[in-house]
Amino acid sequence: MASVHESLYFNPMMTNGVVHANVFGVKDWVTPYKITVLMLLDEMTISTSITLLDRRRLNKLILPLLQSPDMTLSQLIKTVEDSCPQLAYTVHLRLQLMADGELKDMEHFFDMLPSPFNETESEAHKTSVVGLFMRHMVLAYNKLSFSQVYKLYTALQQYYQSYERKDSPTAEPAEDTDMELTNTEELGGKMEKEELDLEPSDDEVSTRGPLSQKQAEYFLAQQAYLLKNDENKALDPAALQKELNNMLKFNPDFAEAHYLSYLNSMRVQDIFNSTDSLLHYFDRLILPGGDSKSNGDEGCGRSLRYAALNLAALHCRFGHYQQAELALQEAIRIAQESNDHVCLQHCLSWLYLLEQMKGSDSTLTEHAVKMAVHFCLPYLASLGIQSLVQQGAVGGKTANKLMDALKDTDLLHWKHSLSELIDISIAQKTAIWRMYGKSTMALQQAQVLLSMNSLEPVNLGVQQNNSEAFAVALCHLSELHAEQGLFAAASEILKHLRERFPPHSQHAKLWMLCDQKIQFDRAMNDGKYHMADSLVMGIAALSKTEGLYRKALVLKARNQTTEAYKVLQRLLLYCEKIKGTEMTIRVMLSLAELHWSSSCHAVALPLLLRSLAVSREYHLQYLASECILHLAFSQLMLGIPEQALNILHMAIEPILAHGALLDKGRAMLLVAKCQIVTASSEPSKQQKTQALEVAVQNLEEAGTYFTKVDCKERVRDIYYLQARLYHSLGKTAERNKCAMLFRQHNQELPSQGVPLITRL
Repeated sequence: MASVHESLYFNPMMTNGVVHANVFGVKDWVTPYKITVLMLLDEMTISTSITLLDRRRLNKLILPLLQSPDMTLSQLIKTVEDSCPQLAYTVHLRLQLMADGELKDMEHFFDMLPSPFNETESEAHKTSVVGLFMRHMVLAYNKLSFSQVYKLYTALQQYYQSYERKDSPTAEPAEDTDMELTNTEELGGKMEKEELDLEPSDDEVSTRGPLSQKQAEYFLAQQAYLLKNDENKALDPAALQKELNNMLKFNPDFAEAHYLSYLNSMRVQDIFNSTDSLLHYFDRLILPGGDSKSNGDEGCGRSLRYAALNLAALHCRFGHYQQAELALQEAIRIAQESNDHVCLQHCLSWLYLLEQMKGSDSTLTEHAVKMAVHFCLPYLASLGIQSLVQQGAVGGKTANKLMDALKDTDLLHWKHSLSELIDISIAQKTAIWRMYGKSTMALQQAQVLLSMNSLEPVNLGVQQNNSEAFAVALCHLSELHAEQGLFAAASEILKHLRERFPPHSQHAKLWMLCDQKIQFDRAMNDGKYHMADSLVMGIAALSKTEGLYRKALVLKARNQTTEAYKVLQRLLLYCEKIKGTEMTIRVMLSLAELHWSSSCHAVALPLLLRSLAVSREYHLQYLASECILHLAFSQLMLGIPEQALNILHMAIEPILAHGALLDKGRAMLLVAKCQIVTASSEPSKQQKTQALEVAVQNLEEAGTYFTKVDCKERVRDIYYLQARLYHSLGKTAERNKCAMLFRQHNQELPSQGVPLITRL
């Protein structure tokens, strides 16, 4: 966010009984809240009964009280009570006497305030924060006319009476759970929580006067910092917009308030208000009489070209590619006229991103990286390299080359302390390892990011890592835990994501999609296809391809083969068009499974071979293992179990090392099936018995995997096969036990019409 201009001013005005004394260069005015704060400071100065501990707590309160927007009297009394109840009572009593008295009481109060020029030993010294504040208030008060003083006194009476209507002086403090913090040592955090969590009511916002310059600067800087680093602690979008509207009502030319309004509108994806606020922001930057940095031809031209660039970025985020391209061309034209190479580099980076979003290949990235290095722009250079790495991962580059490139960018990040890009680099490593099927490495990288400390200074008690990269790493972590059957741990991670990234935040889509996918997989494993079907629409709203794929899975599970085939064919064409390699392979595997249900195993072979070739071409080891697993099953169904067992050894190791529990169970079940078929061709009875016993052990292991992921249908199949094998081995007790367990599961889960032998 742009820095707040020193030339910020508010026009003198009188609204709702609040006197604005912004004349002759005075940038502050007297309000009932500030009179109450003056009483507090006066009591701190003259009182000798305040303990050292209480004085320390009060000293921590001074700066937030002076800089924050005006509070209601109940909020102020409650804040002071938490630090020093005795002083809160004294301030309340003095304000009550003044409000119930006459105008001369207020005059007498200002006359008796300690002079910052005379006090040298107290907190009110002229060089102290308290002394400067008192001096500003006395100057502002002395410039008021008699009618303005009378209106100020009337406003003071209304300020106190509004408190009396809500709280009785002798009663307990009103319930305010947001303000209650029992730890007296964390006083700074207490004040921050009061400022951040206490949302103003509609009446309070509508009747509140304008903020002073320092209050406005503090409020905008605080909220902008929180929106960037910890959005959950900022005001919610509606409350923040009310505050900004109130601020702009008194000063429509406040450029930084328009920019914060733009950021706030982006949180809720409001295209109209975000565009309007962004245009207002840059309109105010090029107004005559503004900051010296924005004056003259250079300042005006700079604002114009960056206005066009920001407008292009805005349209790009909302998917308006044609409007984004037009705005980008305008920014490039103005930057070329001004010979602004830095702006041109930003335009080049956005041009590449725009081409990527439109789905077309672009060779701009390498050129953009070279130019960024030439003009000493490490941030843009690193982003370009990471874009090249992402492009290489999708294009089938080997993992070692990508990791070498990321290692070089990490050196650049640490050299220039680019904390945000360090997080992005680690999150990208996590995604790359997971795409290549190395879940252990992905888990390690996610843990590295979670255990890192931010290089940026952390204020206001915000989270150190609250960026998109952090959300991506947590989502990967949640999915990896769910794949291993640790649903409670995955649920805890998602709960943490909900707290850190609330639904209205810009990164909430990540954990929403992750949550929906985990719920869908659990419903499918449990055979609750109606529940899975209800989740498809939510997944489709967040990701079109994932939604279509999950819809096809539900149709296939319900034996609606024709409808599932149509959906998968449409999805296959779309994925090939957008070059979604992973989803293309998964769709081809699902199409092969549809052919199995029709007993067309020979027809499925070309699809499986094609998917295996694509997986190996793009170095997707885990998906290649999945393809081999499907090929082995097809060979088993075609009557060549020996060949199926031979190729299974190629896939079983990666699946057992990095695979999900469901895939591990399917692999061990297929191995057992192949062993059962090949056992019949053993020459001796002893060898046949040994082969069947090994198959029973593999079935037991597969059953353990299926049980951990609550896949009851497959557990039922395991019990059926075990009962048949124990019968062949003559183990009656074990056979009866497995038969009883099979019957129990079969009664709970009636057959869906899919024969055991035709399903992997």
